[in-house]
Amino acid sequence: MYIPKYFEVTNQQEIYAFIEANGFGQLTSNLAGRLFSTHLPFLLSKDRTKLLCHLAKENPQASDIEGQEVLVTLQGPHDYISPSWYLSPGVPTWNYQAAHIYGRCKVFSEIEALKQAVEALTSKYESGLPAPWQPEYSPSMLKAIVGIEIHITEIQCKYKLSQNRTVRDREQVIEQLKNNGSNRLAEVMERNPL
Repeated sequence: MYIPKYFEVTNQQEIYAFIEANGFGQLTSNLAGRLFSTHLPFLLSKDRTKLLCHLAKENPQASDIEGQEVLVTLQGPHDYISPSWYLSPGVPTWNYQAAHIYGRCKVFSEIEALKQAVEALTSKYESGLPAPWQPEYSPSMLKAIVGIEIHITEIQCKYKLSQNRTVRDREQVIEQLKNNGSNRLAEVMERNPL
């Protein structure tokens, strides 16, 4: 990913927090000589060295991903930024947060390992609900998927949040984002000052 210095995120704790908060993304690999992507939720391992996910066995990506270097892309809030919001001259752009995670894939299909992975993913996403659902996955359900363990080799993280603009321009962008209902992006910009 192209990352100008003022948009680069290097703080490891911030990067891991971003991955935890934005775990839905794209798993991209090579399939029969072409790029292939599946949209999935990911789970960062406790030791932060792996991403876990699963694919339907019927997904063609599952048949050829073992051992491949893959790219996982995660995205945070994003929105269009109009140059009319600046006090100084500018061009149309887009503000966003993104992480690109590279790693090697290991496929697993042992029922107990699949059960643990699926239950961990379910627990993560059910935990914020008022009445969390308790998973009960039957072996037949688990046999319809394969687990994917991605051993992380590199993480690139970019927050393009108008850091190349003046403080006043950034304030104007935040105000306009709020006016347009893009509150998550405005909050991210407020939490990440120049």
